[in-house]
Amino acid sequence: MLDGFVPWPEQLGADLRRTGVWPGRPIGDLLHESCERNAERVAVVCDGRRMTYAELSRRADRLAGGLIGLGVSPLDRVVVHLPNVPEFVVVVFALLRAGAIPVLALPGHRRSEIEHLCAHSGAVAYVVKDEFGGFDFRGIAREIPSLRHVLVSGDPQEFTALESVGAEDVPLPRVDPSAPALFLLSGGTTGLPKLIPRTHDDYAYVMGATARAMEVDRDVVYLAVNPVAHQAALACPGVFGSLLLGGRAVLTSTVRPDEVFPLIRREGVTVTTLVPAVLRLWADSGRPPGELSDLLIQVGSAPLDPALADRAARGLGCRIQRWYGISEGLLTHTRLDDPQEAVVNTDGRPMSPRDEIRVVDESGDPVPDGEAGEMQVRGPYTIRGYYRAPEENARAFTPDGFFRTGDLVRRRQDGNIVIVGRIKDVINRAGEKVSAEEVERQLRTHPAVRDAAVIGVQDTVLGERTYAFVVLTGTAPGTSAVKEYLRGRGLATYKIPDRLVPVSQLPRTPMGKVDKKALRALAAPSAR
Repeated sequence: MLDGFVPWPEQLGADLRRTGVWPGRPIGDLLHESCERNAERVAVVCDGRRMTYAELSRRADRLAGGLIGLGVSPLDRVVVHLPNVPEFVVVVFALLRAGAIPVLALPGHRRSEIEHLCAHSGAVAYVVKDEFGGFDFRGIAREIPSLRHVLVSGDPQEFTALESVGAEDVPLPRVDPSAPALFLLSGGTTGLPKLIPRTHDDYAYVMGATARAMEVDRDVVYLAVNPVAHQAALACPGVFGSLLLGGRAVLTSTVRPDEVFPLIRREGVTVTTLVPAVLRLWADSGRPPGELSDLLIQVGSAPLDPALADRAARGLGCRIQRWYGISEGLLTHTRLDDPQEAVVNTDGRPMSPRDEIRVVDESGDPVPDGEAGEMQVRGPYTIRGYYRAPEENARAFTPDGFFRTGDLVRRRQDGNIVIVGRIKDVINRAGEKVSAEEVERQLRTHPAVRDAAVIGVQDTVLGERTYAFVVLTGTAPGTSAVKEYLRGRGLATYKIPDRLVPVSQLPRTPMGKVDKKALRALAAPSAR
């Protein structure tokens, strides 16, 4: 087994397979069988390109053979840094077939995050687009000399062209379904992301269970608006859950209503996943009432304003299903036959009857329904530990295997969960998680910044904006100069502070910690 991976308890895994909760099959095999059943059907659509299941399977197996020829072995880690393009699907499918482990980086990540992911995972390869969104991703690869292979989709320059890697009829290894299938990334409370190992067993279950929860079948047409490397667009049921069913995955990198609405109509999209900020954009688009009447929208990643949920459902004509999810595991959702009150006011109930949720106070004692407390979870798809993070695991997991989510929730008497806040110091900016501590640490490296504190401030469009309060040593640098400095240090674009606020000193609590409650009060007038 992979060193640094915390496996599921053996007896529990055996029980979940025996009772049919887990399929006990590698995801790559399940995808391959779906391709055989649906060979002539369209699997993936992107920018006018259409790929059948037969072509997808052929390309994935050819690439898997090529990766094996390069020396990529089962359980080797490969950082995949691709936007919503067909190559993402092919590469991840190929790695699953080869038994290697994709480490799924987000399109907004830059050198700081990629360098960390490669080092922490022990990656042997990095797969990247040549250019996207005006950024040359090959520049990141040049600054990570430890990589054995850099595979580039597009113009490779001095690296290896992804399209050139391939071999026919290469025997593929047997893959252990209890091993990690892929690594997702945590939002992080201490800076750089932690690695979340999802096994073939538990992640195949997620794909099937979310499809059942949304009542979709092989006629599903899923639109990936969120980055496919995000859990929801990846597997809830997302792109890969839809492919297991024999459905169609439509990929896009735009959320603009004038571009995406025609795509939805043209492809007959039936399901998509949005963060509340994008739902607001669509609801405010002024498009004809009822234009999305055939669409089911899965909304999650950030709190949803009940008024927005109601307005979007009425104005767009769509159905809305609320979801709460963590990449570490637990998913809750409203049911399709729930009353509208529950849909607009709660985050639903646990997806699996085997999910265990307890809501506790600061001492770890259970609180009554209706009272707020930290949610701790355990279940058939909630991990038992981060990869190579024993100290973090000791903090994040209880001795009896419950994951401490850091989310404050209320559980209603009807069983629905309401997320009321967070214990962890993470800013939720348009669904992207920004570690305040990481941005503070980067700001303090600026020669003119003596100290810094970062908070999230409520925003009707983004959910939260990032405010940075800085104590300066001399002349105040301009906001644009600070942002450029952080970009130069390789910080992801969504982590750059939206506003820089110079202060003479940071307010502190009696214990000497920065008083972020006071900073939020200070920021409130300027946020209006």
